[in-house]
Amino acid sequence: MDSLFTPISHVGEFGLIDRMKAVLGSGTGNAALIASIGDDAAVYRVDDDTAHVITTDALVEGVHFDRSFMPWPHLGAKAISVNVSDVAAMNAVARYAVVSIGLPRNMSVEMVESLYVGMRDACARYGIDLVGGDTTASPQVVLSVTVVGEVELSRLVFRRGARPGDLVCVTGDVGGAYAGLQALLEQRRSIQEMGDSYTPDLDPYRYVIKRQLTPEARVDVIADWAKRGVRPRALVDVSDGVASEVHHLCRASGCGARIRGAALPIDPETRFVADEQMQDVDTYALFGGEDYELLFALDPGDEHLLDPTTFTVIGAFTEASEGVTLVTPEGPIVPLQPSGFVHFTDPGADQEEDPDA
Repeated sequence: MDSLFTPISHVGEFGLIDRMKAVLGSGTGNAALIASIGDDAAVYRVDDDTAHVITTDALVEGVHFDRSFMPWPHLGAKAISVNVSDVAAMNAVARYAVVSIGLPRNMSVEMVESLYVGMRDACARYGIDLVGGDTTASPQVVLSVTVVGEVELSRLVFRRGARPGDLVCVTGDVGGAYAGLQALLEQRRSIQEMGDSYTPDLDPYRYVIKRQLTPEARVDVIADWAKRGVRPRALVDVSDGVASEVHHLCRASGCGARIRGAALPIDPETRFVADEQMQDVDTYALFGGEDYELLFALDPGDEHLLDPTTFTVIGAFTEASEGVTLVTPEGPIVPLQPSGFVHFTDPGADQEEDPDA
C-alpha cells in the first residue's frame, strides 16, 4: 500500500484537477474529441458542422447552499442554471439534462417535488428537456446535474484564444450574488440573536438576493451574438469571481491582462450592501463569484457590432510577461490574484467566505 498521504488542501481544487489529468493522460485518442478537461465543458464532434458540449456540476448542502434560506424550487432552478451557464460559456445552446440526487431521510416527498418544480421551470425557460438521472440516499442533499448542448463548429469558443490587445469584457453586473449572500446571512444572524422579536425586511435586498438564489445563465447574450454574427475570441462564465476567471482566460491563452477597477459594472443595490457591511464593493465584484455572467475576450474591431447595453469593457489583454494586474480606482497598479472561495482549504486557513455557504 502506498504510504504517501498528501492532504487535498495542500494542492487545492485546481491542483487536484491537474493531478487527475495526469492520471487520465491523453485519453483514447478518439478523433471526435475536440476538448476534454480544462474548459467549461468537454466538446466532441457530431458531424462536419456540429459539436456537442457536455458539462456537470454538483451542489452540496453545507458547501454550496444552506437550506435555511434556500427555497427548494430556487435550488432546483439554480442547479439547472449553473450548468446551462457552462454550456453558454462555450458559445453553445443547452439541449438535454440528467440529474443525480442524494436525499437525506428527513426530506419529505413534497420537498422533493418542490425541488423538481424548480428544475422543470428552469428547463422550460432554457428550452431543454430533463431526460433522466439517478436517486440515492445521502447524509445531506446533493444535486449533480449534467447538461448536453449543441454548437456549430464555427461558433465554438474556448477559454484559449485571447490575444494581447483584445478587450476584456463582462456581461451584466458583478458582485450581486455575493451581496445577496451577505444580506441573507445578516438576516439569519439577526433572527438567531433576536428570535421572534425580529421581523426580517428583505425589500432593500430583493435584486441581490435574486442574484444569489436564482441566477440566470446568459443564454440571451449567446443568442444575440449569433444574430449579430459576432464570436468572442475566448470565453468563460463568472462562477468563481471576475479575478479568478480572468486568470483562467490568461492561463489558457498565454496572455496577461490589465483590469480597471473603476470600470467594473456594479449594481447600486450591491454597493448598498457593501456599504452597510462596511466592506469594499470591489472585493464583491472581483472575488464574490456566482454571478454567472460571461467574461470574454473581444477583438476591438468588433466592439461596435455588439449591443452596448449588454456588456462592459473592464480592461485589456496584455503580453504574458505583464501578468494580471488591477488598476485601482485610486490609481496604483497592483497584481490581481485569483482569490475567492477555494474548495478543500484547511478549516483554519484564511480565505474568502464561501459565496455558496
